[in-house]
Amino acid sequence: MPMPVNQLSFSLNQRRALFLLRVSMGWLFFYAGIVKVLNPAWSAAGYLKGAKSFAAIYGAMLHPAILPVVNFMNEWGLTLLGVSLLLGIFVRASTALGIVLMILYYLALDFPKPNPNAFIVDEHIIYVFGLLVLHAFRAGRVWGLEPWCASLPVCSKYPKLREWLG
Repeated sequence: MPMPVNQLSFSLNQRRALFLLRVSMGWLFFYAGIVKVLNPAWSAAGYLKGAKSFAAIYGAMLHPAILPVVNFMNEWGLTLLGVSLLLGIFVRASTALGIVLMILYYLALDFPKPNPNAFIVDEHIIYVFGLLVLHAFRAGRVWGLEPWCASLPVCSKYPKLREWLG
């Protein structure tokens, strides 16, 4: 059974570490997304064409009816994940979606050597574990906007919303 939020107690050093992890990952994802949003020539097509594992699945995403959706989800998914982490709001929901996104990126790579300097574990897997830490420790409640948002009347009316806020 999850521990009630008011019983979560971290030392100052633990709060600092969670805050710094959340904000640094937030900046990483925000920047990765916003440069795509601001570049009208950006497309996921190159990444999809280069897929080594599950090439048929990633190749299907190149279909002209699907590629714009994939591009939109990449651009705005990364950007909004970053905003969520930077502000410390909707962290549990955004980290869950971010984990899915990182796994999708990872699965396109050549397993078990996803890049020349890695064997099995690469940066995508590290991002997954970092997002898992933020999710598990409800990092939006540490110097983020989630405590304020969770106190809104809508959260009292819909307790499940409060759970997903962080």
